[in-house]
Amino acid sequence: MASTQQYAPAYPETESGNEETRREAEHVRTQRERQKQALNLQRENILSQRTSNADRRAALESALKQIEAQIVKLN
Repeated sequence: MASTQQYAPAYPETESGNEETRREAEHVRTQRERQKQALNLQRENILSQRTSNADRRAALESALKQIEAQIVKLN
């Protein structure tokens, strides 16, 4: 006959599970912060460059737009 007894899940939610979830969230947050920091450094580098060459200036403006779009996505 079938038992009406309920079984506990094989891997119950434990404090260590919560701790692991918290660590993973912290890792993701740290990675995003590092990405933003790297993008901001690239942005500052582009802004510091000066050139009279129109093609070079257009390339820098394009790169700056891409970097700023990536920064916005990370926020």
